Parts: sequence; structure tokens; C-alpha cells
Amino acid sequence: MTIWLEAARVAAGVNTLLLLALGTVWLRNYRRHGAEHTLGLLVVAGFLLVENLLWLYFYLAHPAFIGWFVASGADVQAGVTMLCGLELVALAFLARLTLR
Repeated sequence: MTIWLEAARVAAGVNTLLLLALGTVWLRNYRRHGAEHTLGLLVVAGFLLVENLLWLYFYLAHPAFIGWFVASGADVQAGVTMLCGLELVALAFLARLTLR
């Protein structure tokens, strides 16, 4: 396996955990206050959670995708990994603000 594949797996896994934590907080706040912007955050978290679960499936259990990823060039591997990495940075920032 490549270092990029491992980094992408870790990023997608951490993203999933952050989204579950954020979604829990936002769901509790929406139930308590009913604010529309909290509902918006909850919907976005739901879509991002589905996206990251799909990434995890591809990164961990889809042999054709793993084969393509390993056979592709380092620039493609880095680019695909950066998608999850950038999302991780954004979610970490949101988590810092939300969980304070």
C-alpha cells in the first residue's frame, strides 16, 4: 500500500468520527432550540457523513478502487488524499468552535 492510501483512510476515518460528534451536538441543539441554521448544519453533516462512509468503503473494501489508487501516479494519489485532508481541517475547525 502507499502512504497516500493510508493517509486517506485515516483522514476519512477521523472525518467520520468528527461528523458523528458534531452531528450529535447539532441534533441535541436543534431539538432544544429549533434554530434553522442548526438544522442546516445537521443536514450538511449528514451528507458529509455519507460521503466519508463511502470513501471508507472505497479505501478499505473495494479492490478495484484500491488497485486503481495504487496504480495511479503520486500526483493523483496526493490529490485524492488532499480532498479528505482538507475536509479534515475544516471539520476540525468546526469541531473546535462547536465543542468549546
